[in-house]
Order: sequence, then C-alpha cells, then structure tokens
Amino acid sequence: GRGCGEEAGLEGAVWEGQPGGRGGACVPPPQGRHHPSLPPPGQGWSCRAVLGEGHQRTVRRVAWSPCGSYLASASFDATTCIWKRQEDGFECVTTLEGHENEVKSVAWAPSGTLLATCSRDKSVWVWEVDEEEEYECVSVLNSHTQDVKHVVWHPNQELLASASYDDTVKLYHEEEDDWVCCATLEGHESTVWSVAFDRGGERLASCSDDKTVRVWRRYEPGNEEGVACSGTDPTWKCVCNLSGYHTRTIYDVAWCHLTGALATACGDDAIRVFEESAASDPRQPTFGLTAHNSPGRAVTLHCSASVLRTSVEAEPSRKKRPRVSFSRHMSLMARAVFPVSFLE
Repeated sequence: GRGCGEEAGLEGAVWEGQPGGRGGACVPPPQGRHHPSLPPPGQGWSCRAVLGEGHQRTVRRVAWSPCGSYLASASFDATTCIWKRQEDGFECVTTLEGHENEVKSVAWAPSGTLLATCSRDKSVWVWEVDEEEEYECVSVLNSHTQDVKHVVWHPNQELLASASYDDTVKLYHEEEDDWVCCATLEGHESTVWSVAFDRGGERLASCSDDKTVRVWRRYEPGNEEGVACSGTDPTWKCVCNLSGYHTRTIYDVAWCHLTGALATACGDDAIRVFEESAASDPRQPTFGLTAHNSPGRAVTLHCSASVLRTSVEAEPSRKKRPRVSFSRHMSLMARAVFPVSFLE
C-alpha cells in the first residue's frame, strides 16, 4: 500500500454514543480530523472525527478490525484505506491499491491478520498484515464472472464468502499456501447483494435482487443426513428459502449472533426481522416475520437514535441501497442507508 495523500476527498464521519442518550441532531462538523463532543456526554451520539483525506470518490463500506484499533474503508476510487485510532482522532496509515474498479466491500478476518476486499472488476483480494502494519496481497481470486458486491468472513475460521452480480455465492479457504474457491452456492435467480454467517458459522444467509433470502447449511463429509460431499470438502445446501415477504430487491441481511434473529434491508423502504421457530427441524428450519417497519403499518421496531446530518454525499444512483447490522447487545439493531446524505 501507499501513504495517503493530502487532497481532501469525500468525508466520512465517526459517531460515538453516550450511555443513556436518546439520539438527536448533530451539527455538521468542520473540515478536519477531530471534532469536539457535540452534544455533551449523556445527550446522545456525537461526531468524534471526520476522515476526509483518504478517498476521492464515494465510500461504499467501512469495517472495524477485531481489536477496534483500525478502521478499513472501501471506496469507488478503487482503493481501501486503513485508518488507525489515535488519541486525537484517526490517521490513514495505508492505502491498499490494485483493484481496477470500484471497491464494493471490505471485511476483517476474526484473527485480525487478514483483510478481504472485492470490486466491480469481478475479483476478491485477500490481504495479510504483519506486526509492522505492512499489508501484502496474498491472493487474487477471480472465481466470479461479474461484479462482486460483498465479502464476509466466517466468525471463527479463515473461511471467506462473497456475493456477486453473477447470482452466486462463493466460499474460499487457504489450501497449500494459496487461496482457492472451495464452494459455489447456486439458487438465486438474480444478483446476490449480501451474505451473513450465523453465530457458529454452520449456516449462511444470502439476500438477492430476486426478493428472497436463502439459508444455506454446511454438511461435513460422512454427515448423518447423507448429503453428498466431494472429497474432503463440505457441502453447502439450501435448507430454507424466505420468499413472499419482500416486494423489491433485498440489499442487506444481518444475522444476530446473540438472538439468532435475521434482519433484512429492502428497496421497499422497510426493515424486516425474522426469528427461527423453536420447533423447526434444523435440517429444514422455518423463520417467521416478527417485526416489520413500513409506512402505514403497526411498527414493532423503535428507533432509539437518529443521525440527522453528516457531510457525506451519495451518488444519486446509490441512494436506494439500505444496510442493516446488529449491535453486540441483543436489544439493539443499527440501521443505515449507506452511502447516503443524512438530510431528512
């Protein structure tokens, strides 16, 4: 990677929450890295830093390292910036280059020593970081035939999943000092936008432009169910297809590792939360809709904080791609429309 330049590009804001806060507006921060706490502690979320010196185009995805000391940002300028937390803000310590087109997603492995990026150039890159904070690309994976939308790591193994415009999900692992595609999950009829592992990593959820969510389960060789496997590699089989709940493209899916709930972000402006039936067969699980927020409906999701304004502007064609994620506390779910200008 290379050091960051000094030219200001699009700005990203880092927000910090205060215990007991109930949310509220935040004054747009001035140009610069650090912003004083606004509002005062106890009053909600405040902007702690504006990272405006790293990228030249839309920032599509951000991801914290497992240790919390680093933030990776993926941008349409074909780069990924690595930001290090400092006492007075954040510093861009490395810019990862190599992708030919927009970088769509970035994700850290649970060990914190591996990073994955994917791009519109149809490739997935695996990066390794050493103790001196030097990043090296250790593998370029060209298994997809179209734009790669999303990458995510297994929660406790060095197993990587990617979602693509080619309607498939692919899985990768390291084999004899190189990374290889070890499985291709086919079944969606259109673009797969996002994927998410459950807590144990035995199941994977995928969401698509075909308005469905599919749940895939891993079967090891010699499994009791008799699912066929090829050699020593496990087989991933679709065991559940959630259809009929969404009216437009499903852009994101999040699997809560504490409650087991699934949340989806849809192009129909709604968030839906599904819970697995306690009596369902693990080999053929059933999920029920437990929460759905949309105009004109009874809402069982309650917004606990709202970020009303930042200086991040979205490309017009990207404003309808919502994303959702669960917090580490089972009672909270974060909702974000990203990239977006939070002017409501």
